[in-house]
Amino acid sequence: MSRRPHVLVVDDEPQIQRFLKPALTAAGYDVVRAMDGAEGLAAVRAHAPDVIVLDLGLPDLDGKEVISLIRRHCDTPIIVLSARGAEDEKIAALDRGADDYVAKPFGIGELLARIRVALRSGGRGEAAPVTVLASRDLVVDVDAHRVTQGGEIVKLTPKEFDLLVALMRAGGRVLTHRALLARVWGAAHVEDTQYLRVFIGQLRQKLERDPAEPTVIVTEPGVGYRLALDPAGIEEA
Repeated sequence: MSRRPHVLVVDDEPQIQRFLKPALTAAGYDVVRAMDGAEGLAAVRAHAPDVIVLDLGLPDLDGKEVISLIRRHCDTPIIVLSARGAEDEKIAALDRGADDYVAKPFGIGELLARIRVALRSGGRGEAAPVTVLASRDLVVDVDAHRVTQGGEIVKLTPKEFDLLVALMRAGGRVLTHRALLARVWGAAHVEDTQYLRVFIGQLRQKLERDPAEPTVIVTEPGVGYRLALDPAGIEEA
């Protein structure tokens, strides 16, 4: 029998713990619970979870500090689950090494989808280089620098292509503005967010049925962008 994925939930709200444990168990996960940052760090070492769901407002340590401490030792996917909705909090958590951010109140369906994405990605690092990336009817041949959508060739500039590849390799995880700018344009351009918006707009003009209501490249307001996946996620070949 295959091992059930382990999800570590670090949250000091008893009602959240009581709600998540049966929901995650019913979805096929084994759940480990921690009520504060120190207990969460100990659980990471003791249980080696496959995914960590982490609140930022913990009684002993700030959740962002917990992210930094975890990242010193492992690349386990971290999904922040927090009532702190300010954009700077989201960006700071992602920049510290979180893979995703879900704001409270939340729907269990959304959280389960984010967990599935995190498990597919296998960690916060990029997927190993592959020849073909595909999601929905969008197919990117990385080596050939060729993009098709619904079987039709989509002509992209080199930077548009690199931006799309970065989003697809993130496997549905949100990438901050700074992360995308660093990956595509280099560290000297991490503050050029308006530059990024222009290129995202250009990509949407070429990939979206209605660029004003995007369903392929989704905006995380004030934070960054992610690729909206089909249920199977990113296929690699």
